[in-house]
Amino acid sequence: MNLAVALEQLTDLSGWRQRPATYEPTGVHTHGQVHDLAARAATVLARHGVGPSARVLVAMPDSVAWYVTFLATARLGAVAVPVNPDLAVPEHLDIVADCEPVLVVCPQELAGRFPVPTLAGDDLVDRAAGCPRAAAHPVDAQTPLYIQYTSGTTGRPKGAIHRHGDPERYYRSAGLGVVEVGPCDVTLSVSKLYFAYGFGNAFVFPLFSGSAAVLLPYRPSPEETAELVAAHRVTLLYGVPTAYAGMVAHGDPRRWRTVRAAVSAGEALRPGLGEATSELLGAPVLNQLGSTEAGHGFCSNTLRHHRLDTVGRELAGYRLRILDDTGREVPDGTQGELWVAGDTIMSGYLGLPDETAASVVDGWLRTKDLAVRNPDGTVTLHGRADDLEMVAGITMAPGPVEQLIGDHPAVVEAAVVARPDQRGATRLHAFVVAADGAAEPDADELARWLAGRVAPFKVPRSVSVVPALPRTPTGKLRRFMLRDMVARQEASTGAAR
Repeated sequence: MNLAVALEQLTDLSGWRQRPATYEPTGVHTHGQVHDLAARAATVLARHGVGPSARVLVAMPDSVAWYVTFLATARLGAVAVPVNPDLAVPEHLDIVADCEPVLVVCPQELAGRFPVPTLAGDDLVDRAAGCPRAAAHPVDAQTPLYIQYTSGTTGRPKGAIHRHGDPERYYRSAGLGVVEVGPCDVTLSVSKLYFAYGFGNAFVFPLFSGSAAVLLPYRPSPEETAELVAAHRVTLLYGVPTAYAGMVAHGDPRRWRTVRAAVSAGEALRPGLGEATSELLGAPVLNQLGSTEAGHGFCSNTLRHHRLDTVGRELAGYRLRILDDTGREVPDGTQGELWVAGDTIMSGYLGLPDETAASVVDGWLRTKDLAVRNPDGTVTLHGRADDLEMVAGITMAPGPVEQLIGDHPAVVEAAVVARPDQRGATRLHAFVVAADGAAEPDADELARWLAGRVAPFKVPRSVSVVPALPRTPTGKLRRFMLRDMVARQEASTGAAR
């Protein structure tokens, strides 16, 4: 069934029409208002040439207009393409060239950058109020619903195609299965709607459960997050480790006591940071693993089974395998590469059949995560298969070293990359973000901190203190940028010699 129709029917059957769906700085919209506006906004979109299978680029900040645009697009059988409105002009133009939308819905100030027709999101909502409801286009669960672009941690983003049946599966596996979301919950997701993580947290779960989401057009600071939690009595909090680190650094536990559960995804969560965040919130922080290609989380800790040093167990509807380099499954306790299968695995990358075939094999998605399955069924991550470093002739995953450095009291977060010394031998170089007011750690201090905890070749021989690590908007580390920085430093040093 068409997702927009299914959600409106669920709202009617459950008696949710008068319940709040979105809280924004400008006001509140109920579930009934959201669905009625979406049905009328579909008429506006149709008048702008949107029809079945056409693509609509949604380049808007989080708002009820985002909800309405997505649902209106779905109602017409068209395909939504949510993207970050804060991308640079060339990045937006690359996506437009790739997905070829018939219309872009965006803030008015962005309209001039797009070479296709545009419509302001606020105008869409305003016009919808005076339009008749559009008939829903019939689709099935496998009909394309939206295209979400990967975050581009290792190169150019790719568009993962998802279907009308996928969101309900996200809700059942991660919404119910992880946090047991219900009508009385209020969600705040620091990660935005145009990312897979935020899409599930702040759009899918609230609409399928009759609950509410707090929407902001920008990423809130730790202080603003605390204010929003207190003002709206937020019960479910979603973020990335970097966001939680900021909350811990500036947090007052008394302001977070309405939170009953938090979820962390997008980047490895250090156990120390997880414990500190849980202490601040007075609630469990559930470490989770997902991907754009899978649509949302597929492996997670839950309220009923929580082991902070892992990403939990496979969620209902998914199967996991950990394979060696020959494609054979490894026994528990042995590191290999993680593969996942499930009904929400993308149907493919838009226009990239070869890359699709390399990533999805017989229904199994290659995550490129290095992992170990523990005897209790939980999974521990050990970095990325495409994110390894060659140090002293040995291939190593940098993640465990970074976590140990990040536990240093003077360090907020850290990353390590290989760097050749003057003789051409490679050694680790650390990039660290120092804690406020702390003495900046040098290589000698890190060596003392890591002594006896890692092999000697894994101890960084040089350190750069930086104000922040380069990350994608989803919080994932752009390691290739650090490698570029090291290469430029080496080129500059070589020129000086």
